[in-house]
Amino acid sequence: MRFPALIAVLLAAAPALAQQDTRLQALQTGDQTRGWEAVGRLNMNGVGFCTGTLIAEDRVLTAAHCLFDRRTGQRIDESRLEFLAGWRTGRAEAIRGVRRAAIWPGFDFSAGAELGNVPTDIAVLELDRPIRTTGIHPFAISHRVAEPGAPVAVVSYARDRSEAPSIQETCHVLDQRRDGVSVFSCDIDFGSSGSPVFMADDRGLGIVSVISARAEQQDRPISLGMRLGGRVDALLAALDAEVPDAASGQLQGARTTARFLRP
Repeated sequence: MRFPALIAVLLAAAPALAQQDTRLQALQTGDQTRGWEAVGRLNMNGVGFCTGTLIAEDRVLTAAHCLFDRRTGQRIDESRLEFLAGWRTGRAEAIRGVRRAAIWPGFDFSAGAELGNVPTDIAVLELDRPIRTTGIHPFAISHRVAEPGAPVAVVSYARDRSEAPSIQETCHVLDQRRDGVSVFSCDIDFGSSGSPVFMADDRGLGIVSVISARAEQQDRPISLGMRLGGRVDALLAALDAEVPDAASGQLQGARTTARFLRP
């Protein structure tokens, strides 16, 4: 699904911002990955992978659709998920299983890449053991709204770069829609789902969105995420209270036209 109406709105603003975007850079050495170790690869029961980010010692932020088997549309049991913090060239800074997950209520995997599904495509995972390695520092959630034109950065794993993270140090916010969808010029691909979108302020880097899906403008991808608002805090509270997630109660499988970024 290409979201044609959305792309038409963005045509005027996108080319100018694209000229200012930096290229993806692979983080292949210890020096290059220093400070980014909290971003890791989320393995999905042999059906692929997504990207996730440590936001507390035992909490990982990712996209909700990363918890579903795209072949069957069913939830992947948490015991079959694995988070590899700082995964690079065959080794990770820490490897943990997943104990529980909270998905934003209203997310519907069977709705595929419908634009209205993007704001709910968010999940927080509870790891089976905390990560207390001194070299891994969880990232904070920013409650700021990244205004159109603001520079952001994305760290992600993806197809053809699954063995090391890549960073796009500068891409831009193209739009903040009223429905809660954030539109970015960031370069993403299959596997980038769940990637953190960072914005800097006087307190450092904070996560302002999570990559959910993409549209295309000619030969250039446009990435879609959501405004976080209080969603992450609410999901963390649900995990702390051991409230089971209420999203997508009975699913009938994904649509074949879905453009969620799947491995």
